[in-house]
Amino acid sequence: MSELKNNTPEPERLFLVYINSDEEDDTIVEQELEGLVEAAGAVVAGSARQRVGRPTGAFYIGSGKAEEIKGYVAMTTADVVVVDAELSSVQIRNLQDEVGKPVVDRTMLILDIFARRARTREGQLQVELAQLSYMLPRLMSVYTKFERQRGGIGMRGPGETKLESDRRMVNAKISRLKHEIDEVQRHRHLQRAGRRDLPHPVVSIAGYTSAGKSTLMNRLCGTDLLADAMPFATLDPTTRKVEMPDGFAFLLTDTVGFIRKLPTQLVAAFRATLEEVAQADLILHVVDVSHPAWEMQVDVVVDTLESLGGADVPVVTVFNKVDALEDPTLARQLVAEWPDSVAVSAKEGTGIDDLLAKVDKAVRDRYTLVRALLPYDKNGLVEACHKYGRVVKEEYREDGVYLEAEVVAEWRAKLAAYAVTG
Repeated sequence: MSELKNNTPEPERLFLVYINSDEEDDTIVEQELEGLVEAAGAVVAGSARQRVGRPTGAFYIGSGKAEEIKGYVAMTTADVVVVDAELSSVQIRNLQDEVGKPVVDRTMLILDIFARRARTREGQLQVELAQLSYMLPRLMSVYTKFERQRGGIGMRGPGETKLESDRRMVNAKISRLKHEIDEVQRHRHLQRAGRRDLPHPVVSIAGYTSAGKSTLMNRLCGTDLLADAMPFATLDPTTRKVEMPDGFAFLLTDTVGFIRKLPTQLVAAFRATLEEVAQADLILHVVDVSHPAWEMQVDVVVDTLESLGGADVPVVTVFNKVDALEDPTLARQLVAEWPDSVAVSAKEGTGIDDLLAKVDKAVRDRYTLVRALLPYDKNGLVEACHKYGRVVKEEYREDGVYLEAEVVAEWRAKLAAYAVTG
């Protein structure tokens, strides 16, 4: 047993460089970056902070701070330096040369976490596309001026440099990945169309990473999704049907969490998946109200939803983790101040009935009453009204079955040919 333990690889030791200009954000920035490190399976060896008002072109953090970090890294025996910003290829190369260790920026760290967490074929393709899209303009950082082939007398010809060759290969792989993702997304569109053919409203759960979205999904659906406090515990969207006590039902979809400075490459690669939120009839915006920066997190989620085209989708704000509040009256105060909001503890089950009442009201708004006389050879439509809508009245007449049923728009169209008045 001891031999097996000795063979277990030690986690990488990371030296963190926090980047923020406002002192009041120090704790938030530290906790978030340390959470990302934990999600990446590494440990914190040490840290430093740079209050960057205006990044420098050479190091981003300035030459003096880079020299200071070199000393810290040597003392802490860190394996990798992580800078909480997005760096250019020149900045990465200069920092690596200065500190003598690999340098990873915030985007690279998040991409690594996504690569670890992706389980479905679509998720893996999207992560690889994001990684290559990030890498392409930074290929220069892996070459030095001595490693790049130069033309000259006797050297000119049809050959290409190693850098150009790698760029060409990366571009070709990006094209192939986009094609594969398009194929997977066509299948997803068919699935979405199939869900739309079912007369159930679609409700999407959205929120900042670690806000408790998967825990809420498990609570509402009785599922057993991974509900981890670490960032990006769930990447692949999951859809489940939720039955309401009054006979109505809706489809509930969980989505990847958002985060401050979410890499643009990830947003682009996961856009089709993220846009499922914008296609919903209702969004449950889950907020970790126990987090000291929950208001900032709300702004990040709202801005991201707007960028995905979800600005016009109705939203119920779900103030989660009320069990972790030192002052329980805060939750009641927020619900009183915020329209269409509810306070819950997805973990404990507190407030879930109030949330379902909010969802029920929103779900009902999608249903309208239809009166129809259906021929007896259209019994399938009668069964569908019972299964997917709510039948208020049903009479068997000589010329068919008279129904008064509450159904969604997709099925109102199917019943229009048999609609009657009065």
